[in-house]
Amino acid sequence: MGDESTAGNTAEMATRVAAGATAVSWRRGAGFAGAAIGVLAAGAAAGVALERLTVGRGVRRKARLALDAEGPYGTLRGTPGTAIADDGTELYYEVEEVRENAAAPSPLRKRRFGRRAPAPVTIVFSHGYCLGQDSWHFQRSALREVVRTVYWDQRCHGRSARGCARDPISIDQLGRDLKAVIDAAAPEGPLVLVGHSMGGMTMMALAAQYPELVRERVIGAAFIGTSAGRLGEVSFGLPVVGVNAVRRVLPGLLKALGWQADLVERGRRATADLFAGLIKRYSFGSKDVDPGVARFAERLIEATPIDVVAEFYPAFIAHDKAAALPYFDGLPVLVLAGDKDLITPMEHSEAIAELLPGAELVILEEAGHLVILEHPEVVNGHLTELLYRAVDGTGDRTKRGVSG
Repeated sequence: MGDESTAGNTAEMATRVAAGATAVSWRRGAGFAGAAIGVLAAGAAAGVALERLTVGRGVRRKARLALDAEGPYGTLRGTPGTAIADDGTELYYEVEEVRENAAAPSPLRKRRFGRRAPAPVTIVFSHGYCLGQDSWHFQRSALREVVRTVYWDQRCHGRSARGCARDPISIDQLGRDLKAVIDAAAPEGPLVLVGHSMGGMTMMALAAQYPELVRERVIGAAFIGTSAGRLGEVSFGLPVVGVNAVRRVLPGLLKALGWQADLVERGRRATADLFAGLIKRYSFGSKDVDPGVARFAERLIEATPIDVVAEFYPAFIAHDKAAALPYFDGLPVLVLAGDKDLITPMEHSEAIAELLPGAELVILEEAGHLVILEHPEVVNGHLTELLYRAVDGTGDRTKRGVSG
């Protein structure tokens, strides 16, 4: 079926942390993987255990393969390019251009923008932790040929290279990476920045280090399911006793798992059903998620090696970029979150909106952390409205150095 039809029928961080815990004790082998999962998502694990009693492993594997083959998710491609980060890391991106025959706009273009052609802006999409640029599949499907867009894989994710720096990963480094991508893929013209989870944090880090770029070129921004800080206080839906225990052991556990990446990856494959239960619990808020979309989320997250999961995790605990948010003040800003997000709870989005009084705050009901996959049409509608407001405002923003 077509991407537009698929999107119409389909109503980024600690899922991988939980996934990293699926191989509980690397010293005792992958066979004991279920214990840590039980700590993090007892309900999910219990549900999967019941399924295992009634459905054979071979049947479940065939079902996963069938979903992989049938779903078109993650298949959209643009013109590839490579940006070089300040430490030499190669960052992969793709550009989708506006259709050249603008005199005869497509039905989708008419539906999104009517007879009015959007200004020559570039929307830059930054994905979340343990995902990749393909996580924007539904947004990409809706906006392709309508407006110029850039999608990129953050370092160590997707098609981008592993980091070259000797220093630990930091959100500041990700902000510099985004600057490198912008310099390579969109060196001129107005920008709309869109970030999900870690991608939103990356945007904040960009603003903190390059405020002049935001002041002169950014005409709109969307922060989706993200946080400006205090992630060390997130409970992941666990009781106080459980979350305190997880906070004490998780950093060391992830580090140890990273040292035994091959063993852990084998363990994750062996416990794929339990892993799927975790994905669903920590990614989605509704009960009727399209199985193809749920499997797509699994594939995205499975693609991130456990040592990358371990390498990035400390950066989120240290993340604090509330002071950078005022650089977006005065711009059209969308702050969107799901009411059942266990990774970056909606209170974190509300805190962002408080620091940006002019922002549009949207809390979607029955939505989890991967709201961009769970409720794509709603998200796409709000992004389109943001683009409208950003384009309409360019004439009033000449003082910011942006021309329509």
